[in-house]
Amino acid sequence: MISKQDIIKRFVGYVTVDTESDPESKTTPSTAKQWDLANALVEELKAIGMQDVSIDDKAYIMATLPSNVDHEVPTIGFISHFDTTPDFTGANVKPQIIETYDGKDIVLNEAENIVLSPDYFEDLLQYKGQTLITTDGTTLLGADDKAGITEIISAMEYLIQHPEIKHGKIRVGFTPDEEIGRGAHHFDVEKFGADWAYTMDGSQIGELEYENFNAAGAVVKVKGKIVHPGYAKGKMINSMYIATEFINSLPRMETPEHTEGYEGFFHLYSINGEVEETVLQYIIRDHDKEHFEARKEMMQKLTNELNTQYGREVVSIEIKDQYFNMKEKVEPVMHIVDIAEEAMKQLDIKPLIKAIRGGTDGSQLSYMGLPCPNIFAGGHNFHGRYEYVPVESMLKATEVICKIAELTALKK
Repeated sequence: MISKQDIIKRFVGYVTVDTESDPESKTTPSTAKQWDLANALVEELKAIGMQDVSIDDKAYIMATLPSNVDHEVPTIGFISHFDTTPDFTGANVKPQIIETYDGKDIVLNEAENIVLSPDYFEDLLQYKGQTLITTDGTTLLGADDKAGITEIISAMEYLIQHPEIKHGKIRVGFTPDEEIGRGAHHFDVEKFGADWAYTMDGSQIGELEYENFNAAGAVVKVKGKIVHPGYAKGKMINSMYIATEFINSLPRMETPEHTEGYEGFFHLYSINGEVEETVLQYIIRDHDKEHFEARKEMMQKLTNELNTQYGREVVSIEIKDQYFNMKEKVEPVMHIVDIAEEAMKQLDIKPLIKAIRGGTDGSQLSYMGLPCPNIFAGGHNFHGRYEYVPVESMLKATEVICKIAELTALKK
């Protein structure tokens, strides 16, 4: 069995290294501090006995576990990212270990009265009696996706130590900058050389995902005219009022806080405005490709209507596609999902097959020629102070990796 204490030690070692990425940076990785963990991971992969361990000039890490069977087996891969989100600080993470969770409130930070409560976060009650790792309430935890890295390296170490478990060639890959949408941008699929792969980047135990949002970003610029307010009649055009018209013209209930499941949305995440100019930044999301295109068209049509209304170009919009639904690329090779599902069932884990309300490196990699479903890593409440991960979920994810490797190597 994989040691619970080894999983905890490895995970805590990773999350206490600050690897926050930066969307404003033009470099890869976007922050120099990501190299700290990246270089440490390279040394660890070598130490446990992985082969062909490499790191390139952009901090992409790859390594190989050679096949131990004499028949032909597909090469599979497991991928995670080592950066953490810039949404909330990842500096000076101080993990707290809650043994045998009793189902009650967890005081993360007594001084600041920060409490992780099952009254609000109902998923906590699934893990009563288990060991939880939480934050101290002042940072995120970093289970997204250092739990995934923990599980992949632990699984590789276990397979190396237990050669009686038969498997084909396995490739592992760790990437920077996934949290800012660039994790797959410089991933060398040809060098990786896998027939398919799995990202270990999901949430609760049992999650298995091969659908995700189609995604685009939109920047809306509204031009106004500033004149002295005392003499402004008929002359001043306040860009903030026009921006408000734009905002209010989009469907109010089609926003993240009002949608779930397969429902798409428009998400206004930034406003920067003065009389002369206001800039709105949106993300557009939908699982259905036709609905996705319709959302983009709606924003363009609204732009045109406002310009017609004001008799000149007061609004401009730039829409850029970000990633697409991996379902289109995974469905033709559904056996790769079936293998993961069977691995979970054999380990008495109930598979939760659902669509990701977000994106993953796997979506981009699937369109780059590497079909790549997503498997649970175990964490909850990502990107904030209430993040936590059950250790037992990390253990199960590690076992799933080993079982997938074993099932893939079975002679057909």
